Amino acid sequence: MGTPPLSTETERRIALLFAPALQETVSTILREECGNNLPFCHQEDEVGMERIRFAVLKLSAGKLDRLQEAVRLAKTDWRDVLVAAGFAQDIVAHQSWLQS
Repeated sequence: MGTPPLSTETERRIALLFAPALQETVSTILREECGNNLPFCHQEDEVGMERIRFAVLKLSAGKLDRLQEAVRLAKTDWRDVLVAAGFAQDIVAHQSWLQS
C-alpha cells in the first residue's frame, strides 16, 4: 500500500492551524513522514491515519518546528503522540478536536 493521501478533515485542520504559505509544506510532511511509514500503520488509509495526524497537528499549535518535533516523536512511538494530544483514552476523541 502506498502512502495514504490526506483526508478532507486533515486538510481542513491544516487550513485552520497554519498560514497559507505553510500549508503545502505541512501537507507534504504529513503525507511523507506521518503515514504508512509509522510502526504498525502499514495498512491504514487516510481516515485510519487521522488519529495520529490530528495528534501531531494538535501538538504543533500551528508552528512548523513543533509539527516536525511531533512527527519525530510519532516515528519513534506514535502512542506517545496520542497521549500528549489527549487522544489515547478514547479512539474517537480526535474527531471532535478543532471542529470549527
